[in-house]
Amino acid sequence: MTSFEKTTTSNEEEPAAGHGAEEPAAGHGKAGKAAAEKAILEAFGGFWGMVDTTVPGLVFVLIYTIKRDIHTAAIIALGLTVLLALARLARRETLKHAFSGVFGVAIGAVFAMMSGDAKNFYLPGMLYTLGLAVVYVLSALFKYPLIGVLLGPMLRENLSWRTRNPGRFKAYTKSTYAWGFILLAKSAILFPLYWWGDATQLGWVKVALGIPPFLLCVYLTWIFLAKAPAPIDVIAEMEAKEKAEAEARSA
Repeated sequence: MTSFEKTTTSNEEEPAAGHGAEEPAAGHGKAGKAAAEKAILEAFGGFWGMVDTTVPGLVFVLIYTIKRDIHTAAIIALGLTVLLALARLARRETLKHAFSGVFGVAIGAVFAMMSGDAKNFYLPGMLYTLGLAVVYVLSALFKYPLIGVLLGPMLRENLSWRTRNPGRFKAYTKSTYAWGFILLAKSAILFPLYWWGDATQLGWVKVALGIPPFLLCVYLTWIFLAKAPAPIDVIAEMEAKEKAEAEARSA
């Protein structure tokens, strides 16, 4: 994940080609901004998501650096990931990020132990990051930016931003490109280390590139959306329509 110029979108932007010009209700209130911030953090795991994806890798490289034992390092990292998942379960939090962490660490541990190369502990995660970066970029190119697809249902706008909210469509496109290019930059740093560096170099750099790029992506997403028009609450529209129809029938 790398640097991006901070671009902003105006509430008075011209509609994108092929999209309607209908504007949403003006402005975000404090509640709207809070909902957007919460949706962004929830979509990408929040604080505990960063812990789930960073700490096991840190433990692996730390144990391997000290003991030079792939099996010990992999088993301890996997055990820690399971404990983090159980802690989420005890707190009655969503387990989707914890399970993805357990799954990723388990595959990495198997790769490393079967190959005898500690660098392979990080390979599944690196391939996932690269694949995700490509998906982000392609989704933006094909006008279905993944950030909008993920956040739309959480903000009760679904895909209304594609046809009814051109300013928001641009914000989601910029956010998606930001995630894609930052993840591509992260991959461009890690894969040369995988090919030509050693396991400890790769491990420490991967840990260092865990949280800061993620925070940069989240920050840029928040910046773009904070300057965009408010989301159109299509759920409220549907509920109002159903209520009006019910009242008409009863009358």
